[in-house]
Amino acid sequence: MKALNILLIEDDMIEVMKFNRTISSLQLNHKITEANNGEEALKLLEKKDDLPDIILLDLNMPKISGIEFLNILKNDDILKYIPTIILTTSSNQKDLLECYKIGIAGYVLKPLKYEDYTSKIEKVLAYWSINELKQI
Repeated sequence: MKALNILLIEDDMIEVMKFNRTISSLQLNHKITEANNGEEALKLLEKKDDLPDIILLDLNMPKISGIEFLNILKNDDILKYIPTIILTTSSNQKDLLECYKIGIAGYVLKPLKYEDYTSKIEKVLAYWSINELKQI
């Protein structure tokens, strides 16, 4: 499995720690870059160097929401090609439909149990590590 360059956009530090713990426990050698909100993520992305292979995005964030971030991302001629997977606790159908309308690559609900979370993250990353990803 190839190592992915992952941008994790998450404002909850406990969730960030949980994600990193999962990557570590699964012994995956993906490169994780963290952004605490959409604004911080856009600053990282605007340089357009060392772009991520995939973005994992939480929806409920301060400053700009996940959906606002997606709209900005998908209106950029280069960034719009980065597969973006929503990683959220929101099972709101309106959010789900809006995200797919904007153009996401997946919508994953964060389970409460750590074992279920680990299993989901493992499957999501395994899927993307066998995909042909656009070299931007």
